[in-house]
Amino acid sequence: MSHQETYLHNEAYAEFLANEHPHFHDKYADSLCVRQSGARILDVGCGVGQVVDSLNKRGYEAHGVDVSEPNVARAQKLSGRCQMYDGKHLPFPDAYFASAGAFNVLEHVEEPENFIKEIVRVVETGGRIVISSPNFFRVFGFRDYHPKMRGVKNKFLNWRRLCQKRQQMRTAPNAVRFDRMIPIVKEPFSPDDDAIVATNPAEIAFFLREFGCEIESIACTDRYVAKPVDFLLNLTPLRHLMFNAFVIARKVR
Repeated sequence: MSHQETYLHNEAYAEFLANEHPHFHDKYADSLCVRQSGARILDVGCGVGQVVDSLNKRGYEAHGVDVSEPNVARAQKLSGRCQMYDGKHLPFPDAYFASAGAFNVLEHVEEPENFIKEIVRVVETGGRIVISSPNFFRVFGFRDYHPKMRGVKNKFLNWRRLCQKRQQMRTAPNAVRFDRMIPIVKEPFSPDDDAIVATNPAEIAFFLREFGCEIESIACTDRYVAKPVDFLLNLTPLRHLMFNAFVIARKVR
């Protein structure tokens, strides 16, 4: 069974998503908003539909796709524009959306590079892409929930691996690929532990540029926090070494 297939009938995952804090996705949903009233927006990995529902209520034509049948069944109670997809090819034509994004999805997909390429494909020129994932190459931080993030040794190894990757981006860009991880499967189900891709802001930004985007912002905060705290956390390039990878880009070609 592929990693993706573990989500196909996962009722525990749908239940977990349904019980998330109601404002957990606010920053992501707000970042997907564009100026055009009624614009089409896509949430890839829409879960049980909270973001799609929020965007629809703001007057957008929001769509959602997911690989989990229980997720989509719940999402369709909020919006009929949520549907299943195969996790590889988005069922929409090129340049169909004004914006599109994925929140805490990239770390779970089997073809992360193509996943980003597909999101860019369905967004119109000038449109917005928002990708948010954990930064598994954290060098600074606390409350590190995944073993790859914990401890001084792992943080040193993360720093060294990031340096190697940045060197590769400069000297052999065609060879750049996300590092893969072995999923940690727990009972009861824990969606943060079973990640299979070591997502990080450097590579997310790299692939967005490769596929025709300009980076507008990179933050280490994926949720709204107190403005002074947010300002300080994202003031310097150290934001690339902490917490999360919240990347906003604009498609230019």
